[in-house]
Amino acid sequence: MEDEGDVKEGDVKEGDVKEGDVKEGDVKEGDVKEGDVKEGDVNEGDVSEGDADEGDWNSHIIEEFRANSGKVGGEFEGVPLLLLTTTGAKSGEAHTTPLIYLPYGDRLTVFASNSGAPRHPDWYFNLLAKPLATVEVRHKMFNATATPAEGEFRDDLFAQQCHLFPIFAEDQRKAGRKIPAIMLRMKGQPPR
Repeated sequence: MEDEGDVKEGDVKEGDVKEGDVKEGDVKEGDVKEGDVKEGDVNEGDVSEGDADEGDWNSHIIEEFRANSGKVGGEFEGVPLLLLTTTGAKSGEAHTTPLIYLPYGDRLTVFASNSGAPRHPDWYFNLLAKPLATVEVRHKMFNATATPAEGEFRDDLFAQQCHLFPIFAEDQRKAGRKIPAIMLRMKGQPPR
């Protein structure tokens, strides 16, 4: 027997549910059971970077990056990608995140877009607390010092990134916050 609140096929039509209607905590463990989601229910683009656990989203990209000297396929094929390993501000544990970068002289710039989420990504807070990190570019690994870019300089870097990768402009629009730009100065020979 169905509960009074159960939704039956045909009850919800396209457009009935809008962004923001479902909030964190609305869906609890056990609400979705095996068989509720079938092949074809989720399409490409339905799940974004912030939707899954960071490790789940990133682990296959990190693995592919390391196995292929910094080259990955799929949506990141041909994109300047690096792996940034920070030290957790609270946990003290190492966390690795794949990021698109913008070269700038002897530094690499990364942007704390968090796929347009309203909150800065954890790696950004980790770098503010502990600005020493490890950066992997192609098959090379470097120690780096992170410094936030400020003011007009940050704005110019972000404009360049948006020109190369328009998704960053969309992330900025969705986020409702100014996306920070972080300069990574490599110790040793900078990547080219």
